[in-house]
Amino acid sequence: MALTGGCYCGALRYEAEGEPVLKAQCHCRECQYISGGGPNYFMMIPKDGFRFVKGVPKSFTRSDLERPVTREFCPDCGTHIITRLIGRDQVVLKIGTLDDPVAGYGAPRIAIYTVDKQPFHVVADGVPEFERLPPR
Repeated sequence: MALTGGCYCGALRYEAEGEPVLKAQCHCRECQYISGGGPNYFMMIPKDGFRFVKGVPKSFTRSDLERPVTREFCPDCGTHIITRLIGRDQVVLKIGTLDDPVAGYGAPRIAIYTVDKQPFHVVADGVPEFERLPPR
């Protein structure tokens, strides 16, 4: 699968290749901060297949967490593009940044961290919900 996308202002562009490992929506509080209050729609794709082809992202890693993630976003408009996880061979790609979200993503297969789900969050019928992460 080949995907393209970028940020809101166009300063960052990326290309991604490889089959998604997971397509999900996350309701954790951290994702609510990033999304502006709603769940965060994402897919995990091979990190070796992801590259920025225009611009250089800014990154942020919290220093007060035991296993922090690194978020990469546009330094101009602030659009969050990916999250890098410690010890994973995938990156978390934000669906709203895809040029064609329907073709590239379709729909979430699971909803995670519903322990933090707000009353106004919606999970589509038939999408399995997990209070945290599903068993591996």
